[in-house]
Amino acid sequence: MHSVNRWLTRHLWVQIALSVVAATAVILLIDPARSWGEVLVRVTVMSLGGAAVLVARRRGERRAVGGSDATVAGLDHKLRRGDVPADPGEREAMAKLVARRLHHTRHRWPALAFLCVMLGTLYVLIAATSGPRAMIGYGLLFGAFLVWLTWYSVRHHRRLRRMADALGRT
Repeated sequence: MHSVNRWLTRHLWVQIALSVVAATAVILLIDPARSWGEVLVRVTVMSLGGAAVLVARRRGERRAVGGSDATVAGLDHKLRRGDVPADPGEREAMAKLVARRLHHTRHRWPALAFLCVMLGTLYVLIAATSGPRAMIGYGLLFGAFLVWLTWYSVRHHRRLRRMADALGRT
């Protein structure tokens, strides 16, 4: 599984293609009356927007650690496993990466609260204008997404704090 994660980290286009296929399938399962072409175009445009944000973040991380995509992917792999680098240069690069990510996640709770309000509002609008099948499907989808996002946020922040402590940075 680690080799698949590393390969996906290095090949952004595969992640985009898989997300487009999965999102299109989920939306068509929830609302089969929609045209698959319309759903595919909308999902593709949204995924490309998300990919642009991801590419910009990766570029910033690459500049911060002073390496390539492979360097960032290697550091990210070590961060996920909790391996503290032994090499002083790699330790410094890891410290910069961790500091950057901690800085970017400093407003995570207000962002999660805003996302809850936004998805709650969207759910109310969907419930008011669609049938019970779509209402239940979107409710389950939004609920599962928010639970997963909160769990992942807490887990990732805990991992970053542990690595910062292990590197001697707070």
